[in-house]
Amino acid sequence: MLKVKDLMTTPVFSLRETDSLQSARSMMDLQRIRHIPIVTVDNVFTGLVTHRDILSATISQLAEMDPETQSEIDAGIPIREVMRTDIKTVDEESSLKDAAQTLLNHKYGCLPVVHDGVLMGILTEADFLRLTIKLMDALDQQ
Repeated sequence: MLKVKDLMTTPVFSLRETDSLQSARSMMDLQRIRHIPIVTVDNVFTGLVTHRDILSATISQLAEMDPETQSEIDAGIPIREVMRTDIKTVDEESSLKDAAQTLLNHKYGCLPVVHDGVLMGILTEADFLRLTIKLMDALDQQ
């Protein structure tokens, strides 16, 4: 039986609650990711910031704000102001099927992988797509 640890992404790009919204936006753009776990100095998971959270915290493009001004505003907003703390997590020993069912049933984009409060990795929709492609390649070779 496949477990979460067999598919999760690790290491994980993460930030701290005191980092700025600008840092989160920059990390997402540079790393091409949509989810950033928020951790303490000891890597204890405290929350999550998603691309959608950042978009909702952004002043609308309709306000005709230039990117520099938006960046200055973002630099003054700590992540703790926009992060979510009511996040469902999964343990690395959990069944991959159960994790997939949780993502599907709740329409989550990711599940932080946490063991004894410490962030171990992250499981995303993209991880499952990569697995699906591998399985389809294996079927094609039969």
